[in-house]
Amino acid sequence: VIFDRIRENIKLYPEENIKEITNLSLNQTLPRTINTSLTTLLVIVALLIFGGTTIKAFTTVLLIGIVSGTYSSLFVASPILARYYRKKESQ
Repeated sequence: VIFDRIRENIKLYPEENIKEITNLSLNQTLPRTINTSLTTLLVIVALLIFGGTTIKAFTTVLLIGIVSGTYSSLFVASPILARYYRKKESQ
């Protein structure tokens, strides 16, 4: 979602540098990302608490996946993309 928004904002604001576009894109998608992640986490935590012993390992893995995926797309992937574009622009 964030990469799509960055791609759209690059076309909308061609005069801006990639750092500003990435920041704008993160700010535009942050509420949606957090709401989606928290809603999913709420359901997974309910499954973890109220589910049987058979499903506990599966829900634990889902919980870790949601947390690490959200963190990765917000704090890891976007700076990597910004660095990639800066390197590409300097060549």
